[in-house]
Amino acid sequence: MEKRAKIYIAGHRGMVGSAIFRKLKREGFSNLITRSSKELDLRDSKQVSNFFAAEQPEYVFLAAAKVGGIIANKTYKADFIYENLAIQNNVIHQSHINDVKKLMFLGSSCIYPKMAPQPIKEEYILTGTLESSNEPYAIAKIAGIKMCEAYRSQYGRNFISVMPTNLYGYNDNYHPQNSHVLPALIRKFHEAKLSSAQQVTVLGTGTPLREFLFSDDLADACFFLMQNYDEPQLINIGTGKDLSIKDLALLIKNITGYEGHIKFDSSMPDGTPRKLLDVSKLHSLGWKHKVDLENGIKIAYEDFKKNVFTSA
Repeated sequence: MEKRAKIYIAGHRGMVGSAIFRKLKREGFSNLITRSSKELDLRDSKQVSNFFAAEQPEYVFLAAAKVGGIIANKTYKADFIYENLAIQNNVIHQSHINDVKKLMFLGSSCIYPKMAPQPIKEEYILTGTLESSNEPYAIAKIAGIKMCEAYRSQYGRNFISVMPTNLYGYNDNYHPQNSHVLPALIRKFHEAKLSSAQQVTVLGTGTPLREFLFSDDLADACFFLMQNYDEPQLINIGTGKDLSIKDLALLIKNITGYEGHIKFDSSMPDGTPRKLLDVSKLHSLGWKHKVDLENGIKIAYEDFKKNVFTSA
């Protein structure tokens, strides 16, 4: 990508999009195109068509999506599949219509089968049953991957798909019900510390194993792959390391300074038992993550206190 290239970042206010925006700015890219959801509804095909025709971006990072944790996925199934399909369909199709040089579609590790062998290789997609709690979201993301493959096959478009592992970092969603596990725990332990609560309840048994990647590391990987990866197959982005939800809770408890007890609510679903991505393909290209989990959570916690929980 040339430094003056027109680059559209869809979803630039979200955790992923904002990290990509910061990365491109640091690298000296100055012709960045952004629109808030109020300015441009990506679910509206006419609005997206008009936007692409007017702006004519050369490169597209498709980081816009409706996302949430296990509770949100179970509650808003129709919204998750409809809105994500609509966003993807409009942006990918208009990127083709307007001769975008390269598009990166950001998926999710939930596209893989619930009981996939570990660590999860890219070729395991569509080899088994999905986790039921986030199936609508996963199906939408799988459709986006296959759409990129189809436009590449039929029209020769350089549309690539990347699969990030679980993410956290700046501008994360800390909603009490709709956030992912790591930011949800940061909020829970912080509020419990302030209120001197004797106990924090963590949903599930605490036994599932999860991998976490700092958002700025993801942005660095996306920047690297946009310049060095042009293959039709999707590619995983992660750390290659995981830990149990129990150990994650203990780590966040220590970082926030909470001194009470932890209770695991086994009546709530655990989701997939383990979800560790095989990142050997990414490592073979020469990219590895830089921020370890403990330091990353410390950064995220300070960002939470400064920008989210301002009364802290």
